[in-house]
Amino acid sequence: MPFRRGDVVLVLFPDSNLRTAKRRPALVVQATNLGTGLPQTIIAMITSNQARAGHSSRVVVPLSSEAGRRAGLLTDSVVMTDNLATVRDSEIDRVIGSLNDMSAVNEALRHTLALR
Repeated sequence: MPFRRGDVVLVLFPDSNLRTAKRRPALVVQATNLGTGLPQTIIAMITSNQARAGHSSRVVVPLSSEAGRRAGLLTDSVVMTDNLATVRDSEIDRVIGSLNDMSAVNEALRHTLALR
């Protein structure tokens, strides 16, 4: 896998209808070196729509925070662990930053996937 867990990437993220997609930032959530042999990566959508914040499956990343600055995002954002996708590595344009502390994302993923 050319991407590491915690990388913030710019990617062609599929819409839920699976017919259209939008270029946007996303967070790599799969394990680094997962070793499936498939050229694909599991990602969580990142949105700038603050109305989507406030749910246990979502993590706010303020631009004014250290995490926000390291993530390479242009505005306050929300990582949506309830909107995951598996995309071909070739659909990922580039790494724009990273989230070093994944503890809040881990907790949100546990909520989303009922891993309590």
